[in-house]
Amino acid sequence: MDRPGAVAAVRTALTRFVSDHDPGESGWCVALSGGADSLALTVAAAALRPTTALIVDHGLQPRSAAVAATAREQALSVGCVAAQVLTVQVGDAGGPEAAARAARYGALERARGGRPVLLGHTLDDQAETVLLGLGRGSGPRSIAGMRPYDPPWWRPLLGVRRAVTAAACAAAGLTAWQDPHNVDPRYTRVRLRTEVLPLLEDVLAGGVAEALARTATALREDSDTLDELADAALAGLGDQPDVGVLAGLPDAIRRRVIRGWLLAHGASGLTDTHIRSVDALITAWRGQGAVAVPSDARRQRLFAGRRGAALLLHREPV
Repeated sequence: MDRPGAVAAVRTALTRFVSDHDPGESGWCVALSGGADSLALTVAAAALRPTTALIVDHGLQPRSAAVAATAREQALSVGCVAAQVLTVQVGDAGGPEAAARAARYGALERARGGRPVLLGHTLDDQAETVLLGLGRGSGPRSIAGMRPYDPPWWRPLLGVRRAVTAAACAAAGLTAWQDPHNVDPRYTRVRLRTEVLPLLEDVLAGGVAEALARTATALREDSDTLDELADAALAGLGDQPDVGVLAGLPDAIRRRVIRGWLLAHGASGLTDTHIRSVDALITAWRGQGAVAVPSDARRQRLFAGRRGAALLLHREPV
């Protein structure tokens, strides 16, 4: 695709997204890293509505402050009404990638002022996310990838290739920041991007990234329908669900009901293993003890157990 065509492709993707999800005329924010994806999105967003660029400085690289300052200057040069640098402290919970992500989204949430935030994730990012979900065996919810519209987070470029955003920046006369983390093989996503996906494209004769993105869309549509059915079933169960009622539900619905019940009562960070272990209290009952599930409460452990014909939860101090 030529450079003018790339600019048009990014602009068209954003315009269609707005038409599908938000016909209003209020302002919005864009999460700007300085990289090609978010920079191309910023150019398109600033031409469409009053746009505030939010630039998160994670402080993880020696020149991070300079990179953030450059991104701020570029945002203002392409017509953003404001550009803020948000400095964060990155912890270590869940590993470096998860900790940086938590710090970033927390800062964006605090700074957005009730406005939606546009994120520059592309079709390539979606394909990588699907592969990560497949490799971890974390079920359809993970393989369904990132949601395009997940208020306040909007991802209008999930149908746009990464090469297109780079060409759009070049056409606009902008120099995008090349994050060294994006080529560091210590990160799993980088190896997927630089090793696994190119190999799959070669073996399967191309089109793999697009196919993975289509898979995510199809799974997300199916999962949304199952979630709606599970929500309806959960609404009538109460705090101590009846095992007989749960046992009569289809497997996919029942496990979603279990997940919703656990989350509603303080569970967090649930995995497929946790949910299936609680499910076994219903479908493979042999008098086994309670199942420990992760909790959002400090200094407490959460347990799911069975008493007679009812599931129940209790907490114990750590």
